[in-house]
Amino acid sequence: MNRRIVGPFNRVEGDLEVQLDIREHQVRDAWVVSPLYRGFEQMLRGKAPDDAMAYVPRICGICSVAQSVAAAQSLANAQGLSVPANGRIATNLILANENLADHLTHFYLFFMPDFAREQYQAQNWFPSIETRFKALKGSATEQVLPARAQFLHIMGLLAGKWPHTLAIQPGGNTVGVEARTKTTLRMIIHEFRRFLEQVLFGDRLEAIIALDSKAALEKWQDQASWESSDFRRFLHLSRLLHLERLGRANDCFMSYGVYDEPQGRLFRSGIWQDMLKPLDTTLIHEDLSHAWMRDAKAPRHPFEGQTLPSLDNKDAYSWCKAPRLDGQVMEVGALARQVVDGHPMIRDLVARSGGNVQNRVIARLLELALVTLAMQRWVEELVPGQPCHTQGNMPDESRSAGMIEAARGSLGHWLRLEKGRILNYQIIAPTTWNFSPRDASGTRGALEQALIGAPAGTDEENPVSVQHIVRSFDPCMVCTVH
Repeated sequence: MNRRIVGPFNRVEGDLEVQLDIREHQVRDAWVVSPLYRGFEQMLRGKAPDDAMAYVPRICGICSVAQSVAAAQSLANAQGLSVPANGRIATNLILANENLADHLTHFYLFFMPDFAREQYQAQNWFPSIETRFKALKGSATEQVLPARAQFLHIMGLLAGKWPHTLAIQPGGNTVGVEARTKTTLRMIIHEFRRFLEQVLFGDRLEAIIALDSKAALEKWQDQASWESSDFRRFLHLSRLLHLERLGRANDCFMSYGVYDEPQGRLFRSGIWQDMLKPLDTTLIHEDLSHAWMRDAKAPRHPFEGQTLPSLDNKDAYSWCKAPRLDGQVMEVGALARQVVDGHPMIRDLVARSGGNVQNRVIARLLELALVTLAMQRWVEELVPGQPCHTQGNMPDESRSAGMIEAARGSLGHWLRLEKGRILNYQIIAPTTWNFSPRDASGTRGALEQALIGAPAGTDEENPVSVQHIVRSFDPCMVCTVH
Protein backbone atom coordinates (compact mmCIF):
# COMPACT_ATOMS: atom_id res chain seq x y z
CA MET A 1 0.00 0.00 0.00
CA ASN A 2 1.17 3.50 -0.86
CA ARG A 3 -0.48 5.90 1.61
CA ARG A 4 -0.13 9.37 0.18
CA ILE A 5 -1.24 12.73 1.53
CA VAL A 6 -2.26 15.24 -1.14
CA GLY A 7 -2.58 18.85 -0.09
CA PRO A 8 -2.94 21.53 0.82
CA PHE A 9 -4.62 22.18 -2.53
CA ASN A 10 -3.98 25.41 -4.36
CA ARG A 11 -6.80 27.29 -6.09
CA VAL A 12 -9.25 26.06 -3.44
CA GLU A 13 -10.98 28.41 -0.99
CA GLY A 14 -9.67 27.31 2.41
CA ASP A 15 -7.63 24.33 3.55
CA LEU A 16 -8.08 20.81 2.18
CA GLU A 17 -6.10 17.61 2.58
CA VAL A 18 -6.82 14.27 0.94
CA GLN A 19 -5.26 11.00 2.12
CA LEU A 20 -5.04 8.33 -0.57
CA ASP A 21 -4.37 4.60 -0.54
CA ILE A 22 -2.76 4.00 -3.93
CA ARG A 23 -2.12 0.49 -5.25
CA GLU A 24 -1.30 -0.63 -8.78
CA HIS A 25 -1.47 2.96 -10.07
CA GLN A 26 -5.02 3.48 -8.83
CA VAL A 27 -6.72 5.09 -5.85
CA ARG A 28 -8.13 2.25 -3.75
CA ASP A 29 -9.33 4.29 -0.77
CA ALA A 30 -9.59 7.93 0.25
CA TRP A 31 -10.05 10.06 3.36
CA VAL A 32 -11.04 13.70 2.87
CA VAL A 33 -9.79 15.95 5.64
CA SER A 34 -11.10 19.41 6.53
CA PRO A 35 -8.25 20.63 8.75
CA LEU A 36 -9.69 24.03 9.73
CA TYR A 37 -12.24 24.57 12.53
CA ARG A 38 -14.21 27.83 12.33
CA GLY A 39 -16.66 27.99 15.25
CA PHE A 40 -19.35 30.30 13.86
CA GLU A 41 -22.16 28.16 15.25
CA GLN A 42 -20.69 28.59 18.72
CA MET A 43 -20.23 32.35 18.24
CA LEU A 44 -23.95 32.79 17.59
CA ARG A 45 -25.22 31.08 20.74
CA GLY A 46 -26.75 33.60 23.11
CA LYS A 47 -26.76 36.41 20.57
CA ALA A 48 -29.78 38.46 19.53
CA PRO A 49 -31.39 36.89 16.42
CA ASP A 50 -30.62 39.86 14.16
CA ASP A 51 -26.93 39.56 15.02
CA ALA A 52 -26.81 36.54 12.74
CA MET A 53 -27.04 38.89 9.77
CA ALA A 54 -23.74 40.49 10.79
CA TYR A 55 -21.94 37.24 11.61
CA VAL A 56 -22.86 34.71 8.93
CA PRO A 57 -21.73 36.72 5.85
CA ARG A 58 -18.24 36.54 7.33
CA ILE A 59 -18.20 32.76 7.17
CA CYS A 60 -16.79 33.15 3.66
CA GLY A 61 -15.46 35.84 1.36
CA ILE A 62 -16.83 34.30 -1.83
CA CYS A 63 -20.14 32.78 -0.65
CA SER A 64 -21.13 35.58 1.73
CA VAL A 65 -24.36 36.49 -0.06
CA ALA A 66 -25.53 32.87 -0.01
CA GLN A 67 -24.93 32.73 3.74
CA SER A 68 -26.82 36.01 4.19
CA VAL A 69 -29.80 34.81 2.13
CA ALA A 70 -30.05 31.53 4.06
CA ALA A 71 -29.91 33.38 7.38
CA ALA A 72 -32.41 35.99 6.23
CA GLN A 73 -34.87 33.30 5.13
CA SER A 74 -34.51 31.52 8.46
CA LEU A 75 -35.23 34.74 10.39
CA ALA A 76 -38.07 35.69 8.01
CA ASN A 77 -39.68 32.29 8.53
CA ALA A 78 -39.41 32.76 12.30
CA GLN A 79 -41.35 36.03 11.95
CA GLY A 80 -43.77 34.85 9.27
CA LEU A 81 -42.67 37.69 6.99
CA SER A 82 -43.84 38.13 3.42
CA VAL A 83 -41.17 39.85 1.32
CA PRO A 84 -42.27 42.54 -1.19
CA ALA A 85 -41.83 41.71 -4.88
CA ASN A 86 -38.97 44.17 -5.36
CA GLY A 87 -37.17 42.71 -2.34
CA ARG A 88 -37.60 39.17 -3.64
CA ILE A 89 -36.35 40.12 -7.11
CA ALA A 90 -33.41 42.15 -5.78
CA THR A 91 -32.37 39.25 -3.54
CA ASN A 92 -32.53 36.89 -6.53
CA LEU A 93 -30.34 39.25 -8.56
CA ILE A 94 -27.77 39.61 -5.78
CA LEU A 95 -27.59 35.87 -5.13
CA ALA A 96 -27.44 35.09 -8.85
CA ASN A 97 -24.68 37.68 -9.26
CA GLU A 98 -22.56 35.90 -6.67
CA ASN A 99 -23.38 32.39 -7.90
CA LEU A 100 -22.59 33.15 -11.55
CA ALA A 101 -19.40 34.99 -10.64
CA ASP A 102 -18.40 31.86 -8.71
CA HIS A 103 -19.16 29.62 -11.71
CA LEU A 104 -17.09 31.85 -13.97
CA THR A 105 -14.19 31.99 -11.51
CA HIS A 106 -14.25 28.24 -11.03
CA PHE A 107 -14.11 27.40 -14.71
CA TYR A 108 -11.47 29.88 -15.78
CA LEU A 109 -9.25 30.29 -12.72
CA PHE A 110 -9.66 27.07 -10.71
CA PHE A 111 -10.56 24.20 -13.05
CA MET A 112 -9.14 24.79 -16.53
CA PRO A 113 -5.57 25.70 -15.41
CA ASP A 114 -5.05 22.05 -14.39
CA PHE A 115 -4.91 21.14 -18.08
CA ALA A 116 -1.86 23.37 -18.42
CA ARG A 117 0.07 21.15 -15.99
CA GLU A 118 3.34 19.57 -17.08
CA GLN A 119 1.76 16.10 -17.01
CA TYR A 120 0.02 16.99 -20.26
CA GLN A 121 3.03 18.46 -22.10
CA ALA A 122 3.20 15.56 -24.57
CA GLN A 123 -0.36 16.11 -25.81
CA ASN A 124 -0.75 17.86 -29.16
CA TRP A 125 -3.40 20.20 -27.72
CA PHE A 126 -1.18 21.34 -24.84
CA PRO A 127 0.40 24.47 -26.38
CA SER A 128 -3.00 25.94 -27.24
CA ILE A 129 -4.49 25.14 -23.82
CA GLU A 130 -1.44 26.42 -21.95
CA THR A 131 -1.56 29.70 -23.86
CA ARG A 132 -5.25 30.07 -23.05
CA PHE A 133 -5.55 28.78 -19.47
CA LYS A 134 -2.18 28.76 -17.69
CA ALA A 135 -2.77 30.09 -14.20
CA LEU A 136 -2.48 33.90 -14.06
CA LYS A 137 -0.61 34.04 -17.40
CA GLY A 138 -3.15 32.65 -19.86
CA SER A 139 -5.02 34.87 -22.29
CA ALA A 140 -8.33 33.86 -20.70
CA THR A 141 -7.38 35.64 -17.48
CA GLU A 142 -7.06 38.95 -19.32
CA GLN A 143 -10.62 38.59 -20.59
CA VAL A 144 -12.46 37.01 -17.69
CA LEU A 145 -11.27 39.23 -14.84
CA PRO A 146 -12.57 42.49 -16.36
CA ALA A 147 -15.83 40.76 -17.35
CA ARG A 148 -16.26 39.42 -13.82
CA ALA A 149 -15.43 42.78 -12.23
CA GLN A 150 -17.95 44.58 -14.41
CA PHE A 151 -20.61 41.98 -13.66
CA LEU A 152 -20.06 42.34 -9.91
CA HIS A 153 -21.06 46.03 -10.14
CA ILE A 154 -24.55 44.64 -9.57
CA MET A 155 -23.47 44.17 -5.95
CA GLY A 156 -22.71 47.85 -5.57
CA LEU A 157 -26.09 48.82 -6.99
CA LEU A 158 -28.27 46.40 -5.01
CA ALA A 159 -26.19 45.26 -2.03
CA GLY A 160 -23.98 48.21 -1.20
CA LYS A 161 -20.81 46.15 -1.14
CA TRP A 162 -19.43 42.63 -1.56
CA PRO A 163 -18.51 40.56 0.32
CA HIS A 164 -20.29 40.81 3.67
CA THR A 165 -23.20 42.99 2.59
CA LEU A 166 -25.74 43.99 5.23
CA ALA A 167 -28.37 45.00 2.67
CA ILE A 168 -29.98 41.54 2.67
CA GLN A 169 -32.32 41.32 5.65
CA PRO A 170 -35.21 39.03 6.70
CA GLY A 171 -37.78 41.43 5.21
CA GLY A 172 -36.08 41.72 1.82
CA ASN A 173 -33.39 44.09 0.57
CA THR A 174 -32.76 47.49 2.15
CA VAL A 175 -31.42 49.17 -1.02
CA GLY A 176 -34.21 50.79 -3.00
CA VAL A 177 -34.56 50.54 -6.77
CA GLU A 178 -34.71 53.68 -8.93
CA ALA A 179 -35.31 53.97 -12.67
CA ARG A 180 -31.64 54.66 -13.34
CA THR A 181 -30.71 51.61 -11.27
CA LYS A 182 -32.86 49.47 -13.55
CA THR A 183 -31.24 50.94 -16.65
CA THR A 184 -27.73 50.29 -15.32
CA LEU A 185 -28.62 46.72 -14.37
CA ARG A 186 -29.85 46.11 -17.92
CA MET A 187 -26.54 47.32 -19.32
CA ILE A 188 -24.40 45.24 -16.95
CA ILE A 189 -26.26 42.01 -17.60
CA HIS A 190 -26.29 42.69 -21.35
CA GLU A 191 -22.50 43.04 -21.34
CA PHE A 192 -22.09 39.90 -19.27
CA ARG A 193 -24.32 38.03 -21.70
CA ARG A 194 -22.22 39.29 -24.59
CA PHE A 195 -19.06 37.95 -22.91
CA LEU A 196 -20.68 34.54 -22.41
CA GLU A 197 -21.91 34.37 -25.99
CA GLN A 198 -18.72 35.60 -27.64
CA VAL A 199 -16.03 34.06 -25.43
CA LEU A 200 -17.34 31.19 -23.33
CA PHE A 201 -19.94 29.58 -25.60
CA GLY A 202 -19.44 31.01 -29.07
CA ASP A 203 -23.22 30.89 -29.51
CA ARG A 204 -26.41 32.46 -28.22
CA LEU A 205 -27.49 31.49 -24.72
CA GLU A 206 -30.82 30.25 -26.07
CA ALA A 207 -28.96 27.77 -28.27
CA ILE A 208 -27.05 26.41 -25.27
CA ILE A 209 -30.06 25.89 -23.03
CA ALA A 210 -31.97 24.29 -25.94
CA LEU A 211 -29.47 21.40 -26.10
CA ASP A 212 -31.59 18.48 -24.92
CA SER A 213 -29.36 15.40 -25.01
CA LYS A 214 -25.80 14.13 -25.18
CA ALA A 215 -26.26 13.66 -28.94
CA ALA A 216 -27.39 17.27 -29.35
CA LEU A 217 -24.40 18.48 -27.34
CA GLU A 218 -21.97 16.46 -29.44
CA LYS A 219 -23.57 17.69 -32.65
CA TRP A 220 -23.26 21.29 -31.44
CA GLN A 221 -19.64 20.66 -30.41
CA ASP A 222 -18.71 19.44 -33.89
CA GLN A 223 -20.30 22.36 -35.72
CA ALA A 224 -17.21 24.51 -35.21
CA SER A 225 -13.51 24.23 -34.41
CA TRP A 226 -12.66 23.10 -30.89
CA GLU A 227 -10.72 26.35 -30.45
CA SER A 228 -13.69 28.53 -31.43
CA SER A 229 -14.93 28.92 -27.81
CA ASP A 230 -13.89 27.99 -24.31
CA PHE A 231 -16.83 25.63 -23.85
CA ARG A 232 -15.78 23.74 -26.97
CA ARG A 233 -12.20 23.68 -25.66
CA PHE A 234 -13.43 21.97 -22.52
CA LEU A 235 -15.61 19.52 -24.43
CA HIS A 236 -12.65 18.66 -26.69
CA LEU A 237 -10.44 17.87 -23.70
CA SER A 238 -13.23 15.92 -22.03
CA ARG A 239 -13.68 13.78 -25.14
CA LEU A 240 -9.96 13.04 -25.45
CA LEU A 241 -9.35 12.45 -21.73
CA HIS A 242 -12.65 10.62 -21.08
CA LEU A 243 -13.62 12.90 -18.21
CA GLU A 244 -17.08 11.28 -18.18
CA ARG A 245 -15.35 8.20 -16.69
CA LEU A 246 -13.68 10.13 -13.89
CA GLY A 247 -15.02 11.03 -10.45
CA ARG A 248 -18.34 9.19 -10.20
CA ALA A 249 -19.86 8.99 -6.71
CA ASN A 250 -23.16 7.29 -5.81
CA ASP A 251 -25.48 9.24 -8.16
CA CYS A 252 -27.80 10.39 -5.35
CA PHE A 253 -28.49 14.09 -5.92
CA MET A 254 -30.23 16.70 -3.76
CA SER A 255 -31.33 20.30 -4.23
CA TYR A 256 -33.23 22.65 -1.91
CA GLY A 257 -34.31 24.76 -4.89
CA VAL A 258 -33.36 28.40 -5.37
CA TYR A 259 -34.45 31.83 -6.65
CA ASP A 260 -37.91 32.58 -5.28
CA GLU A 261 -40.64 33.32 -7.80
CA PRO A 262 -44.37 33.93 -7.28
CA GLN A 263 -45.25 30.32 -8.14
CA GLY A 264 -42.32 28.57 -6.48
CA ARG A 265 -38.61 28.59 -7.24
CA LEU A 266 -36.78 28.93 -10.55
CA PHE A 267 -34.97 25.65 -9.81
CA ARG A 268 -37.15 23.30 -7.81
CA SER A 269 -36.28 21.21 -4.77
CA GLY A 270 -36.11 17.44 -4.64
CA ILE A 271 -33.85 14.42 -4.76
CA TRP A 272 -32.87 12.35 -7.78
CA GLN A 273 -32.10 8.64 -7.59
CA ASP A 274 -32.94 7.38 -11.10
CA MET A 275 -36.19 9.30 -10.67
CA LEU A 276 -37.40 12.51 -9.06
CA LYS A 277 -38.57 12.26 -5.46
CA PRO A 278 -39.81 14.91 -3.02
CA LEU A 279 -37.35 16.23 -0.46
CA ASP A 280 -38.20 15.67 3.20
CA THR A 281 -35.78 17.84 5.15
CA THR A 282 -36.80 16.26 8.46
CA LEU A 283 -34.72 13.27 7.32
CA ILE A 284 -31.48 15.29 7.40
CA HIS A 285 -29.17 14.22 10.21
CA GLU A 286 -25.53 14.88 11.01
CA ASP A 287 -23.25 12.00 11.96
CA LEU A 288 -20.25 12.91 14.14
CA SER A 289 -18.59 9.50 14.32
CA HIS A 290 -15.51 10.50 12.29
CA ALA A 291 -15.35 14.20 13.13
CA TRP A 292 -13.26 15.91 15.78
CA MET A 293 -16.42 16.66 17.72
CA ARG A 294 -17.88 15.51 21.00
CA ASP A 295 -19.81 12.55 19.65
CA ALA A 296 -23.55 12.34 20.08
CA LYS A 297 -25.06 8.96 20.80
CA ALA A 298 -26.76 8.99 17.43
CA PRO A 299 -26.96 11.28 14.37
CA ARG A 300 -29.07 14.37 15.06
CA HIS A 301 -31.26 16.64 13.01
CA PRO A 302 -29.74 20.16 12.81
CA PHE A 303 -32.42 21.59 15.10
CA GLU A 304 -30.98 19.32 17.81
CA GLY A 305 -27.41 19.43 16.51
CA GLN A 306 -24.28 20.10 18.51
CA THR A 307 -20.97 21.59 17.46
CA LEU A 308 -18.67 20.87 20.38
CA PRO A 309 -15.06 20.43 19.20
CA SER A 310 -13.07 17.61 20.74
CA LEU A 311 -9.81 15.89 19.84
CA ASP A 312 -10.70 12.84 21.93
CA ASN A 313 -12.59 11.00 19.19
CA LYS A 314 -10.18 8.18 18.24
CA ASP A 315 -12.04 7.49 14.97
CA ALA A 316 -11.97 11.10 13.77
CA TYR A 317 -9.92 12.43 10.87
CA SER A 318 -11.75 15.64 9.90
CA TRP A 319 -13.46 18.65 11.45
CA CYS A 320 -16.28 18.13 8.97
CA LYS A 321 -19.44 16.39 10.11
CA ALA A 322 -21.17 13.80 7.92
CA PRO A 323 -24.64 15.02 6.91
CA ARG A 324 -26.94 12.35 5.52
CA LEU A 325 -30.49 12.30 4.13
CA ASP A 326 -32.33 9.31 5.57
CA GLY A 327 -28.91 7.74 6.09
CA GLN A 328 -27.79 8.30 2.48
CA VAL A 329 -24.89 10.28 1.07
CA MET A 330 -26.09 13.09 -1.18
CA GLU A 331 -24.18 14.96 -3.87
CA VAL A 332 -25.08 18.63 -4.19
CA GLY A 333 -24.14 21.35 -6.66
CA ALA A 334 -25.05 22.59 -10.12
CA LEU A 335 -25.31 19.04 -11.49
CA ALA A 336 -27.70 18.08 -8.70
CA ARG A 337 -29.76 21.25 -9.24
CA GLN A 338 -30.18 20.66 -12.95
CA VAL A 339 -30.91 16.94 -12.77
CA VAL A 340 -33.49 17.62 -10.03
CA ASP A 341 -35.01 20.53 -11.95
CA GLY A 342 -35.21 18.37 -15.04
CA HIS A 343 -33.02 19.89 -17.73
CA PRO A 344 -33.21 17.25 -20.48
CA MET A 345 -29.52 17.34 -21.47
CA ILE A 346 -28.38 16.94 -17.87
CA ARG A 347 -30.89 14.15 -17.25
CA ASP A 348 -29.57 12.35 -20.35
CA LEU A 349 -25.91 12.81 -19.40
CA VAL A 350 -26.55 11.52 -15.87
CA ALA A 351 -28.55 8.56 -17.19
CA ARG A 352 -25.58 7.60 -19.38
CA SER A 353 -22.60 8.23 -17.12
CA GLY A 354 -23.82 9.49 -13.74
CA GLY A 355 -22.17 12.23 -11.76
CA ASN A 356 -18.62 12.79 -12.98
CA VAL A 357 -16.05 15.47 -13.76
CA GLN A 358 -17.43 16.23 -17.22
CA ASN A 359 -21.08 16.44 -16.20
CA ARG A 360 -20.42 18.64 -13.17
CA VAL A 361 -18.62 21.21 -15.31
CA ILE A 362 -21.24 21.11 -18.08
CA ALA A 363 -24.04 21.70 -15.54
CA ARG A 364 -22.16 24.65 -14.06
CA LEU A 365 -21.70 26.28 -17.46
CA LEU A 366 -25.31 25.55 -18.40
CA GLU A 367 -26.40 27.47 -15.30
CA LEU A 368 -24.46 30.50 -16.51
CA ALA A 369 -26.75 30.55 -19.55
CA LEU A 370 -29.97 29.70 -17.70
CA VAL A 371 -29.56 32.19 -14.86
CA THR A 372 -28.27 35.05 -17.01
CA LEU A 373 -31.49 34.87 -19.02
CA ALA A 374 -33.48 34.76 -15.77
CA MET A 375 -31.61 37.85 -14.53
CA GLN A 376 -32.61 39.78 -17.65
CA ARG A 377 -36.24 38.89 -16.97
CA TRP A 378 -36.02 39.79 -13.26
CA VAL A 379 -34.65 43.26 -14.03
CA GLU A 380 -37.68 43.97 -16.21
CA GLU A 381 -39.97 42.89 -13.34
CA LEU A 382 -38.50 45.47 -10.93
CA VAL A 383 -40.79 48.44 -10.29
CA PRO A 384 -38.82 51.59 -9.41
CA GLY A 385 -40.01 53.30 -6.25
CA GLN A 386 -41.88 50.28 -4.89
CA PRO A 387 -40.88 48.93 -1.44
CA CYS A 388 -38.06 46.39 -1.23
CA HIS A 389 -38.28 45.62 2.46
CA THR A 390 -40.79 45.03 5.24
CA GLN A 391 -40.43 44.90 9.02
CA GLY A 392 -41.61 42.22 11.41
CA ASN A 393 -41.57 41.23 15.07
CA MET A 394 -39.19 38.53 16.21
CA PRO A 395 -40.81 35.97 18.54
CA ASP A 396 -39.12 35.06 21.81
CA GLU A 397 -39.25 31.37 20.97
CA SER A 398 -39.16 29.72 17.57
CA ARG A 399 -37.48 27.15 15.39
CA SER A 400 -37.09 27.88 11.72
CA ALA A 401 -34.83 27.13 8.79
CA GLY A 402 -33.55 28.86 5.67
CA MET A 403 -32.66 26.54 2.81
CA ILE A 404 -31.28 27.78 -0.49
CA GLU A 405 -28.75 26.85 -3.16
CA ALA A 406 -25.33 28.48 -3.18
CA ALA A 407 -23.13 28.09 -6.26
CA ARG A 408 -21.72 24.86 -4.85
CA GLY A 409 -25.01 23.34 -3.74
CA SER A 410 -27.48 23.03 -0.88
CA LEU A 411 -27.01 25.44 2.03
CA GLY A 412 -29.14 25.23 5.16
CA HIS A 413 -29.34 27.38 8.31
CA TRP A 414 -31.36 25.98 11.24
CA LEU A 415 -32.28 28.41 14.03
CA ARG A 416 -33.74 27.91 17.50
CA LEU A 417 -34.74 30.86 19.66
CA GLU A 418 -35.42 30.82 23.38
CA LYS A 419 -36.18 33.85 25.56
CA GLY A 420 -35.44 36.14 22.63
CA ARG A 421 -31.91 34.79 22.11
CA ILE A 422 -30.28 32.25 19.83
CA LEU A 423 -30.33 28.92 21.64
CA ASN A 424 -28.89 26.92 18.75
CA TYR A 425 -27.72 27.75 15.24
CA GLN A 426 -26.59 24.99 12.90
CA ILE A 427 -25.26 25.34 9.36
CA ILE A 428 -24.74 22.65 6.72
CA ALA A 429 -22.89 24.03 3.71
CA PRO A 430 -22.61 22.42 0.27
CA THR A 431 -19.02 21.28 0.79
CA THR A 432 -20.08 19.74 4.12
CA TRP A 433 -22.29 17.41 2.07
CA ASN A 434 -19.78 16.71 -0.69
CA PHE A 435 -16.61 16.49 1.41
CA SER A 436 -18.01 14.71 4.45
CA PRO A 437 -16.03 11.94 6.15
CA ARG A 438 -17.34 8.45 6.73
CA ASP A 439 -20.41 7.93 8.89
CA ALA A 440 -20.94 5.37 11.66
CA SER A 441 -21.65 2.63 9.11
CA GLY A 442 -18.34 3.34 7.37
CA THR A 443 -19.98 4.81 4.26
CA ARG A 444 -17.68 7.28 2.54
CA GLY A 445 -18.73 10.83 1.66
CA ALA A 446 -19.37 11.88 -1.94
CA LEU A 447 -15.82 13.00 -2.78
CA GLU A 448 -14.31 9.99 -1.04
CA GLN A 449 -16.46 7.75 -3.23
CA ALA A 450 -15.66 9.76 -6.36
CA LEU A 451 -11.91 9.34 -5.84
CA ILE A 452 -12.01 5.54 -5.78
CA GLY A 453 -10.55 4.16 -8.99
CA ALA A 454 -8.83 7.38 -10.07
CA PRO A 455 -5.57 6.71 -11.94
CA ALA A 456 -2.36 7.72 -10.17
CA GLY A 457 1.00 7.43 -11.86
CA THR A 458 4.05 6.43 -9.82
CA ASP A 459 5.77 9.66 -10.86
CA GLU A 460 2.85 11.87 -9.83
CA GLU A 461 3.25 13.38 -6.38
CA ASN A 462 -0.14 15.05 -6.80
CA PRO A 463 -2.09 12.93 -9.31
CA VAL A 464 -3.71 15.18 -11.90
CA SER A 465 -6.83 12.97 -11.96
CA VAL A 466 -7.32 13.68 -8.26
CA GLN A 467 -6.99 17.40 -8.96
CA HIS A 468 -9.69 17.20 -11.64
CA ILE A 469 -12.08 15.27 -9.39
CA VAL A 470 -11.63 17.53 -6.37
CA ARG A 471 -12.08 20.69 -8.43
CA SER A 472 -15.11 19.33 -10.26
CA PHE A 473 -16.97 19.77 -6.94
CA ASP A 474 -15.69 23.36 -6.64
CA PRO A 475 -14.99 23.08 -2.89
CA CYS A 476 -15.31 26.00 -0.51
CA MET A 477 -13.55 24.70 2.58
CA VAL A 478 -14.04 27.80 4.75
CA CYS A 479 -17.80 27.18 4.55
CA THR A 480 -17.45 23.51 5.43
CA VAL A 481 -16.85 23.53 9.20
CA HIS A 482 -18.49 25.94 11.62
